[in-house]
Amino acid sequence: MNKKKIGIIGATGYTGSELVRILKNHSEVEISLITSESRTGEKFSEVHPFFQGIEDQELRSLKEIDNHALDLVFLALPHGVSMDFVKDNLHKSFKIIDLSGDFRIKSKEIYEEWYKMKHNYPEGIQQATFGLPELFSGEIKKAKLIANPGCFPTSAILAAAPLLKGKYVDASSIIIDSKTGVTGAGVKAKAVNLYSNVNDNFLAYGIKTHRHTVEIESILTEISGEDVTVQFTPHLLPVDRGILSTIYLDPLKKVSKESLVELYEDFFSDAPFIRIRKQTCTIKDVRGTNYCDININFDERTNRIIIVSVIDNLVKGASGQAVQNMNLLLGFDEKAGLNQIPVSP
Repeated sequence: MNKKKIGIIGATGYTGSELVRILKNHSEVEISLITSESRTGEKFSEVHPFFQGIEDQELRSLKEIDNHALDLVFLALPHGVSMDFVKDNLHKSFKIIDLSGDFRIKSKEIYEEWYKMKHNYPEGIQQATFGLPELFSGEIKKAKLIANPGCFPTSAILAAAPLLKGKYVDASSIIIDSKTGVTGAGVKAKAVNLYSNVNDNFLAYGIKTHRHTVEIESILTEISGEDVTVQFTPHLLPVDRGILSTIYLDPLKKVSKESLVELYEDFFSDAPFIRIRKQTCTIKDVRGTNYCDININFDERTNRIIIVSVIDNLVKGASGQAVQNMNLLLGFDEKAGLNQIPVSP
């Protein structure tokens, strides 16, 4: 059987390198094109030295894309840049999975309010499918353009979805407290990810204003069928990768920990990358993998449900989820190429 030809557009960042790491062990595809406008002509392994002898192909210009008869492309491009690519290429034969936020929000006006930039291809917003396989696998299989979810929204939406779908909780007041590793800030040096600012430190940021707030609210509103309001606060951990989210929800029905565990196990019974954990979960439990681990608690004293979820922000929060979406789009086993075992300790 001929392998599907895959392009990775923009491969100098963390998500681009993670895509290559995962796809190199995928039996159904070959990486036919890796692009970089700033490093064109260099080997991929010169940009990411740990790939030496593993992936040494030359980085190409985006202008060469029509020479490669691609079946699917991943866009590992910044917000605001992906929309230009999609505008110029959505009519072509290959499918597109966009890892930026350009098509996650189903409103041009809301996108521009939260992302503080103009959206110049609103037609693409209407055509995009939100790529969270555990919730939208049927739509994903038929899509041409996938908006790969954000890392924080992945951890929060998966943790809260069963309760909101079943109308178990008050949708008007949900608190999401999330912590992320430094790779969530991207590969380029900036004040927030300097060693002197991150090491031996811990901070909250984007209080009230983080753009993932509206992504979480919009998808949970779609799932629940009623307006959802979340108080989302992200924090920066002095670690390289991983996200831990703690979600606090007020029940509308009588619940117990046992009934909640049963609800989650039933809801995710066909989801190969969701693990309902009896123990408190940690970011090392999912490191380097596409798993989302969820731990469920109910506090009888405060009458509050507490859900903890952990993901690797570069895998289930980005590139691994993108490959999971690719598998659904191209008719492969959903787990293909994603059977990594967590790296712990």
